[in-house]
Amino acid sequence: MDDQRLDGNAAAGTLTEVLVGDATVIAETCGDCGTTTVMAEVHVYMNAPGTVLRCPGCDAVVMRVVRLPDRLVVDFPALRRMELPVR
Repeated sequence: MDDQRLDGNAAAGTLTEVLVGDATVIAETCGDCGTTTVMAEVHVYMNAPGTVLRCPGCDAVVMRVVRLPDRLVVDFPALRRMELPVR
């Protein structure tokens, strides 16, 4: 395995595909209840210390985004999977 291991720079192109584009068309599957929906249909709360996205099926937090002075922090507590349309 070690002879095939690369550092994170090798994934730069793939990550650019994932992190750029229209996020509202990304399909997401909730890890808590299994509901699959596009991001445009999740429930969003912006009056928290950051932006909180919740599953429309069970209200689990699938994503949190917090903007700090020097960085953006994103976590996916109940996100099982994301599917992006191919451009």
